[in-house]
Amino acid sequence: QVQLVESGGGLAQAGGSLRLSCAASGSGFSINSMGWYRQAPGKQRELVASITSGGSPNYADSVKGRFTISRDNAKNTVYLQMNSLKPEDTAVYYCNRGKTIRASYFPQDYWGQGTQVTVSS
Repeated sequence: QVQLVESGGGLAQAGGSLRLSCAASGSGFSINSMGWYRQAPGKQRELVASITSGGSPNYADSVKGRFTISRDNAKNTVYLQMNSLKPEDTAVYYCNRGKTIRASYFPQDYWGQGTQVTVSS
């Protein structure tokens, strides 16, 4: 059974940084893509970044140049380094296990509980 546990959220000032972690249990971590989503109040959940099993990242335009996704297959962990944070980055951040097909990320039904990120202006 796959379980995903996020950590690292919190309160940051605009321009600051946070690093999110997502620890995965169960089999198959290294052969699957991983993604980070976020959901702000009253908005739909959106894909922020994804990374293939081979380590190729992809980013939403809104976070390109500011966020970096990485993974450590030995630790079954995926990270999201968030720099130059903006108030509009405020959301609950979720990690997900999925598949990347032709450069598009497709989420599977494995989600963490989410971690709150709040950015003050």
